[in-house]
Amino acid sequence: MSLFRDDGIVLRTQKLGEADRIITLLTRGHGRVRTVARGVRRTKSKFGARLEPFSHVDVQFFSKGSELIGRGLPLCTQSETIAPYGGGIVTDYARYTAGTAMLETAERFTDHEGEPAVQQYLLLVGALRTLARGEHAPHLVLDAFLLRSLAVNGYAPSFTDCAKCGMPGPNRFFSVASGGSVCVDCRVPGSVVPSPQALGLLGALLTGDWETADACEARYVREGSGLVSAYLHWHLERGLRSLRYVEK
Repeated sequence: MSLFRDDGIVLRTQKLGEADRIITLLTRGHGRVRTVARGVRRTKSKFGARLEPFSHVDVQFFSKGSELIGRGLPLCTQSETIAPYGGGIVTDYARYTAGTAMLETAERFTDHEGEPAVQQYLLLVGALRTLARGEHAPHLVLDAFLLRSLAVNGYAPSFTDCAKCGMPGPNRFFSVASGGSVCVDCRVPGSVVPSPQALGLLGALLTGDWETADACEARYVREGSGLVSAYLHWHLERGLRSLRYVEK
């Protein structure tokens, strides 16, 4: 029997029995963790409200074995709020749908429970903080998060140099299967010809150039979002269910 402590973001919750829930978190030290929270659906629960999606929490786990992830699910025995990001997200439809897509993305990129994914965790914390504060348009924050999640998981797209031969850009064509921008010689069937402004926007989102991103025209933002969605769909092998509800 062992106790573990970690901080994490609540990704989703599922009902269990009459009063319990299964809580899925992305934690700093243990990656994705599913835990059982006893009695949190009762009105007298002391910490049920803290274990809601978008919440940044400090959690104590109880495991029957020497490892946190074993045969059975660990119990969540204590929870303290670090930052209630949900308060600034759930009251706004655009923020809520963008945030939901972020949570689903983070869960999809952390397939194996118990494996640390610190970069993905830090990306999620930063993106939810930015989203809750309303510092930038929600769909831009989402696209920036999606691009950076792809990058930290080894799928960084190229928006200037050719993704296949390295020819210096800018290059006219874009292929999700090839890894982004491609030159005339490397283009493949299915390549598209996006506007330079849309590619510039995506490059700005990937590098954190918010001055450029915030000033981009709406038509190029929509075009860029379409490229991000297609690129993400290709590498995840299926789309995000929550992405269809995001306001563009």
